[in-house]
Amino acid sequence: MARFIHPDLKDVPLESMLHALSDPSRLAIVRCLNRNLADGGAGLACNAAVTEELPRATMSNHFTLLRGAGLIESRKKGVSVINRLRRDEVDARFPGLLDAVLGATGQGL
Repeated sequence: MARFIHPDLKDVPLESMLHALSDPSRLAIVRCLNRNLADGGAGLACNAAVTEELPRATMSNHFTLLRGAGLIESRKKGVSVINRLRRDEVDARFPGLLDAVLGATGQGL
């Protein structure tokens, strides 16, 4: 069974989170997981959280990087991997970060 490593957020520097959120595909994944969480969801499978068609290896790399930055928590459910945004924990460590990043539209960049 796959075992996922989830860092303690007190050990995650701001730069790691900002790097993870700097990629448009990863940012789209985090936005999708945030909507799922706001709607009372318990998380999404990888392919349900990706908004565009990505190769499996690329998608896996994005989720690994998001998990390593402490942004998501992953768990196996059957043959699927369910991912959940660690919103409360991230908000406690870096207040306002997710609101600022997820609220940005990217226009004018």
